[in-house]
Amino acid sequence: MSGGVDSSVAAALLKRDGFDVVGVYMKCWTEGVACTSQDDERSARLAADHLNIPFYTWNFLKEYKEKVVDYMLKGYSQGITPNPDIMCNKEIKFGLFYDRAMKLGADYVATGHYVRKEKRGDSFALLKGKDPDKDQSYFLSFIRPSVLASLIFPVGNHLKSEVRAYAKKIGLPNAERKDSQGICFVGKVEMGDFLREHIPTQEGDIVSVDGKLLGKHDGAFYYTIGQREGIGLSGGPYYVVQKEFKTNRLVVSTEMKDILEEEITVKDINWFSKPTENPAKVSAKFRYRQPDVEVTIDCKTGGICIVKPDIPQRAITPGQFAVLYQNETLIGGGVIQ
Repeated sequence: MSGGVDSSVAAALLKRDGFDVVGVYMKCWTEGVACTSQDDERSARLAADHLNIPFYTWNFLKEYKEKVVDYMLKGYSQGITPNPDIMCNKEIKFGLFYDRAMKLGADYVATGHYVRKEKRGDSFALLKGKDPDKDQSYFLSFIRPSVLASLIFPVGNHLKSEVRAYAKKIGLPNAERKDSQGICFVGKVEMGDFLREHIPTQEGDIVSVDGKLLGKHDGAFYYTIGQREGIGLSGGPYYVVQKEFKTNRLVVSTEMKDILEEEITVKDINWFSKPTENPAKVSAKFRYRQPDVEVTIDCKTGGICIVKPDIPQRAITPGQFAVLYQNETLIGGGVIQ
């Protein structure tokens, strides 16, 4: 239970349906003025008390720092743009937390994610949540497929409006609490500000695609491909086209065409259901909330796959994730090269 309305309603729905429910809050991060850990834990405890279920707090501060924050900072310092939310789900929520729950005798782990699970033969599939505006399947693309049998997603078949309405109906104290924003467990803080607290500045040149000097930046690792805001140049808009990490140069352009990609290399794909054909026609998201894009995926030996979208895609960012679907079903996700 995160303290938000989704996980609280998930617990309520499970109790209504006859499950023996235990609420657990994960303490993962307590640093910075934007961190809401104390308020989140209190909100989760009050919701559990209202539902009359046991409540515990599990401390993952050390593990979260090592597996999520350090992963994120290392990626940015190497010039790529990692996704801490996907790694948080893989390593913490459905990794360490899941394993501890199972060792303590839990039959299932339930969360407030907007995804659906469906039994297909002897295995299980993950599907997009019913609410298209809240679907969170993108963020679960790297969890272990083996854990699916022991997961429950009670709000996945509901719209967010229905979840809010049910929370109010049963009197949950956090029924109208705003959704959490920002970095997973860290809070609503601008990524650039967070990085500047942890990675020293390193001044370099901002140049055009033809090499013309346009200005200075304070560290190429603070920027991401396709970024338009916060570059600090007049006469734009300018888009970040490339980060030349070895020379610490930021390459920018005023032309949208310069950030379009027709072929995307993806590695380390976590398959839930691998296509029977290769190459295969599937759909993909290259960032959260992006509409699905029809693509052809061709997997080579060595775990590298080439993804060719039917329509060229903007701002494809190394270190981010390409998440693959067949209709509503999540079939896998991999790291963009």
